[in-house]
Order: sequence, then C-alpha cells, then structure tokens
Amino acid sequence: MKTQTHKADSRGHANHGWLNSYHSFSFANYYNPEKMNFGRLRVLNDDTVSAGHGFGRHPHRDMEIISIPLEGDLKHADSMGTEATIRQGEIQVMSAGTGVFHSEMNGNEDKEVKFLQIWIEPNDLSVEPRYDQQSIAELTTPNEFSQILSPNKEDSGVWIHQNAWMHFGEFDQDKEVSYELKDPSNGVYLFVIDGSGEVNGEELNKRDAIGVWDTNNFNISASKGSKILLMEVPMN
Repeated sequence: MKTQTHKADSRGHANHGWLNSYHSFSFANYYNPEKMNFGRLRVLNDDTVSAGHGFGRHPHRDMEIISIPLEGDLKHADSMGTEATIRQGEIQVMSAGTGVFHSEMNGNEDKEVKFLQIWIEPNDLSVEPRYDQQSIAELTTPNEFSQILSPNKEDSGVWIHQNAWMHFGEFDQDKEVSYELKDPSNGVYLFVIDGSGEVNGEELNKRDAIGVWDTNNFNISASKGSKILLMEVPMN
C-alpha cells in the first residue's frame, strides 16, 4: 500500500475578499507541480463565499463537477435551464460534457456559504450535459461509510461519467472501519471535513487528507464527531 499525506496547512490559498478558497491541487494562480491531481481527481477546493456574492456565469467542458455545501445554501443556474438551491447536507453533480455555462451564488443574504468544489476528469468526452442533486442524509447510515456517488445510474447516490465512487461517513462514536476499493486499480483520496482520524498510522485532523493506492482495502480509525469524505478514482 502506498500513501501520500496532505496536511491542511500545505494547501494553496487565495483570499479574494468575497471568496476565501483553499486548493488541495494546483488551481488558478496556485501552482505546485507536485500537487497537480490525485489520479483523475483534478480539483478539490474548500470554498467560503460571502453573503450576496458568488461565481458569475462561466463555462465548463468535459468535466464532472461536484459541489457539497458544508454550511449555508448554494444557488445554481445553468444554460440547461436548471435553477436550483443546493443546501447543507446535499450533493450536486453536473456533467459539463459538450459545454455548459453556469453560476454558483451564495443563496443567503445574511451568512457565508461553505462548500467543497470537486472536479473529476471523465472517461467519456463530449457527452450531453446533465444535472442532478440528492440529499446525503437520505443516502447515509451513521458510523459507517455510505455511498453517495458512483459510475452507475442504478446505484445509490448521484452518478458521473467515470469509474469513481464517493463515500461519506459521519461518526458520533469512535469507530474503526475497513474500506474495500470497488476497483483495486483505483486509489482513494480521504479528506477529513471535520474531527480527526487515522490511516496507516498517520493521524489526520480537520481538513487534512491522505491518498491511498496499490491496495485492495485499508482501515480507517474515525474519532467521535468526525465527518470524512472518501473519493475513489482511477489513478491513470
């Protein structure tokens, strides 16, 4: 088993006033040749957007874009005609495919919105753009990792055009959990949203991450009060 740890304070950082963003991988003006991606996981941004602000209308193409609000509401509009509000505890996916314009705005006038912006490179280019969102709470069981994203339309959670899975765990007690990869040739990028945990003897705290690959499974020790996101993606 191979691992690579990324501590929270090693991430790129950009504060634009209305947007305070931490980048796990090279993005915009943050460039680190050693942190370009983790396999097909290209972007993991930890964004805080001030009240009344957001990302105006802009284009995307051939990318699977996932948003997970951690606090507050995210207001979405796109060129497919979608107008939606993604609330804390939900997951949104947009397949950009042949091309789509969208905007993401803070849906609250009196508080910040905090959300994870995740980009995964697709395995099928120039697909028809699509949009979906679901409640994470309806997909998960406390104190275990539950699937919230997969490559299969019929599976639990949202789906994308890639051989990738996401699992989310929220723990109200100390727990050791084993994760078995869906595809042993994939890797897993584990991101601690809140609390702490341990993988392969490596202690992880809030916003720390660890990449794990060249293994069929591994154990995760999650502490009480932790929220952890697992992103299993192809490594090439």
